[in-house]
Amino acid sequence: ALNTQIREQVLVRYLPPDLINDIFDGKLSMDTKPHTKHITVLFSDLSGFTRMSEKHGAEVVSEFLNDYLTIMNETIFAQKGTIDKFIGDAIMVIFGAPLDMSDEDQAQNAARCAIAMQQGMEMVNRKWKEKGIDEVAMRIGIHQGKAVVGNFGSAQRVDYTAIGPSVNLASRIETACEPGSIFVSKEVRELLDEDPRTDLAGEFELKGIEGKTSLYKLVEWG
Repeated sequence: ALNTQIREQVLVRYLPPDLINDIFDGKLSMDTKPHTKHITVLFSDLSGFTRMSEKHGAEVVSEFLNDYLTIMNETIFAQKGTIDKFIGDAIMVIFGAPLDMSDEDQAQNAARCAIAMQQGMEMVNRKWKEKGIDEVAMRIGIHQGKAVVGNFGSAQRVDYTAIGPSVNLASRIETACEPGSIFVSKEVRELLDEDPRTDLAGEFELKGIEGKTSLYKLVEWG
């Protein structure tokens, strides 16, 4: 009964069904000490959400947010992403942990996920436009590199997450991204084939990052 409760009330909110089955079958464990791993990190955030929150009541905003996060949840799981956390309207996703993936698969899955998330955002906007809610745009940033992954916390509370410069850089890329777009780092771009196509977005000065960073805009997929 406890295993069923953990599965249905906890793990299903963060992990794709296949990963949950592997955990309960003993093939995969999330009870790991922090260790260095090569992963791909995706950050998303909504532009215009604060303005919408100020204009509409808390009940409307919470209903919108739950609807949006439900669609994003399903989309992320479909591409084998692990939801690290929701931070208000922002989402942090990991590819390559706890499920091992090649660098190429991480980048391709993250790119496919980002495209599908933007398509899902269009669906959310269409639905809520009929209720008189103004459209909001999503920014997405993706980077791949080394990070420390594992369980962090105390005896009372533990989070499975990733920390380190690569995670920070992915967050900075999302912040620099144009609303409604997807920006990726050079490391991710080099692992993508011709689909999706990427165009140079420009050279950006990112907070906490020395010098200028080349970022690329994901233009299309297939």
